[in-house]
Amino acid sequence: MIYVDTSVLVPMFTKEPESERVMCWYAACTDEIASAVWCVTEFASALGIKQRTGQIDAASAQAAWQQFERFCANDLQLMPVEFATFNRAAAMTLDASTGLRAGDSLHLAAALEINAKSMATLDGVLAKNAKQMNLLLIL
Repeated sequence: MIYVDTSVLVPMFTKEPESERVMCWYAACTDEIASAVWCVTEFASALGIKQRTGQIDAASAQAAWQQFERFCANDLQLMPVEFATFNRAAAMTLDASTGLRAGDSLHLAAALEINAKSMATLDGVLAKNAKQMNLLLIL
């Protein structure tokens, strides 16, 4: 199973510099993919930020949201986040040497919780920490 964080999901549904790379990866992906249910809120936040900064308009945000919802319903296993996972993420975030922010530590803790074999991320800090936790990096 491949754990996908939101940094990969956003360019799947909005135009970003990494969109083509992400779509090529996804088209070739044969493994099951999963993410923590947290990615839904994080994806919505990204759309809101893009609207507030003028990167996309409301109609584009709504279209991206609808495509994302279909993707979640059909192609992405959304995993619940348990209290223990939040605690594991908090411990990672408390360790300043990791450089992890709260959301990224939650993604990493969730990936470890579901025993993902690999992680797809475009976030350099998350990738570094995932590698240290023996997750194979994709992308």
